[in-house]
Amino acid sequence: MNRNWVRLIIGGLLAIPVAGGLFFIMQYLIASADPDIDHKKATKLADILMPEREIEAQIEQKVEKVEDPEEPPPDLDSPDLDMDMDNVEAVNIAPQTKVDISVSTGTMTQGDGEYLPIVKVAPIYPRRAQSRGITGYCIVEYTVTTSGAIRDPRAVDCQPSGVFDDASVKAALKFKYKPRVVDGVAIEVPGVQNKFTYELED
Repeated sequence: MNRNWVRLIIGGLLAIPVAGGLFFIMQYLIASADPDIDHKKATKLADILMPEREIEAQIEQKVEKVEDPEEPPPDLDSPDLDMDMDNVEAVNIAPQTKVDISVSTGTMTQGDGEYLPIVKVAPIYPRRAQSRGITGYCIVEYTVTTSGAIRDPRAVDCQPSGVFDDASVKAALKFKYKPRVVDGVAIEVPGVQNKFTYELED
């Protein structure tokens, strides 16, 4: 007979008394248990309640008191807007070269109610003309509107041609005038001219 079968038979014979012994031991433990354990009343623990509390953050802020100055600051001088705007000279300093740009106003009357220049901005000397030492002038014509602004500026006479046109027109757009007033009503003034002179200093 195969040895494996012999081992299985012997193991089965030994397992029967072991299982029977365990069965009797379990029956003995059940029979000897205290029957009053299941009938005892369970002890109830007291409920623990935590009261709700609001947490307040206390932040101390220290504010330093600013003392009033003993003396008030000196009054600043207001800019003088009544300067003569008929001849405005502006200087644009480029690298290694000084540029003198003079701006002159075209013909206009100075009577009551006539338009008057308030703000005039000097043009920027074209870099190419400056590097080549080119000088000249450019006359720009435009319309002064009822609000004192500039409309439709155009170069009408520039020497040399095509060199200072754009710079002059851009500068004229930034001009500001007191508008002309007739019978208490502001009116437009067409055909106003300004001459921009471009010169290089030695």
